[in-house]
Amino acid sequence: MQKLFCLSTFAGFQALVAACAMNDAQPASPPETAGPRLDPVAVIAVDSTTVVRDSTKPPPITVPSVPGRNKRDSLALVSAIRAGRKDTRWPVSGPDPLPGSILPSKRIVAYYGNPLSKKMGILGELPPNEMLARLDREVTAWNKADPSTPVQPALHLIVVVAQGAPGRDGMYRLRMPDTLIEKVYSWARTRNAILFLDIQVGKSTVQAEVPRLESFLKRPNVHLGLDPEFSMKSGDPPGRKIGTMSSADVNWTVNYLSNLVKTNNLPPKVLVVHRFTRKMLTDAKGIRLDPRVQVVINMDGWGAPWLKFDSYRDYVQAEPVQFTGFKLFYHNDTKKGEPLLTPGELLRITPKPVYIQYQ
Repeated sequence: MQKLFCLSTFAGFQALVAACAMNDAQPASPPETAGPRLDPVAVIAVDSTTVVRDSTKPPPITVPSVPGRNKRDSLALVSAIRAGRKDTRWPVSGPDPLPGSILPSKRIVAYYGNPLSKKMGILGELPPNEMLARLDREVTAWNKADPSTPVQPALHLIVVVAQGAPGRDGMYRLRMPDTLIEKVYSWARTRNAILFLDIQVGKSTVQAEVPRLESFLKRPNVHLGLDPEFSMKSGDPPGRKIGTMSSADVNWTVNYLSNLVKTNNLPPKVLVVHRFTRKMLTDAKGIRLDPRVQVVINMDGWGAPWLKFDSYRDYVQAEPVQFTGFKLFYHNDTKKGEPLLTPGELLRITPKPVYIQYQ
């Protein structure tokens, strides 16, 4: 998964700009049972779609024909579609959406990163005006692909950044200043976009990091993200191993946000939890649903389409929580010349992701 890993000396935010660079990152992990499961099918290109005929289970499954997409990727998509059709647990039986809820009536399309580094994601890779114009184009593409689910644009800002050095308090994380959050918030407002504040706790905890963001979370258009990859309960520095969070961490956060919503008469919050291995989120079935907090499990790995589809099946679809997300990497997903997954392809999956994140 392509993530930020900063070798900052904590000498200031100028040092962050100079020293931050992505680590070699973790791809979407292969399913822990076997490799990609390719069911016996025949793929036949027909005009703008690919018709995949199963010799034993008609009728055929149709998937978009994307230039440059190979047979292995198309077969993995078919397998994902078939698995979703068989899974009766979706949609999840949960609380009815309260007034002001974003999901599932809208689909969130978010740009992720930090403006202090061009290598953290698209949010900081381009000048603000260019970045926002590109987000506009993605929003248009998703609205065209699924007119029944209007898009809610979003910016997803990493506000607590995992570090390679312990820092003064030994927590291996760097907190962004409020001025940076305000800057990105102002960008979001120009597009009527919502803002996500993303947390990489390092050796700290959600209990220590979430409350300090309360003044922002009290705003009706600010939401939250948790990144278990950099939650280092093992004691290792970030980047040495993939971290983990438990249902207890998520439930604490849900309870905190729910109380915030209730106390301040806010619309429900969206909580995005990143995941690309099973151990990143333990006891997912123990996550408690609350009508004031909408939980999204976001498939956060990079790699070839077949690998992303299989990871989505194993780590998101197979362990239902509430809503699902899918992350796309402009660079790492296309390293071998494969085209980026399209809205048309992702909309064939069951459950359909209602949160789409671009890095």
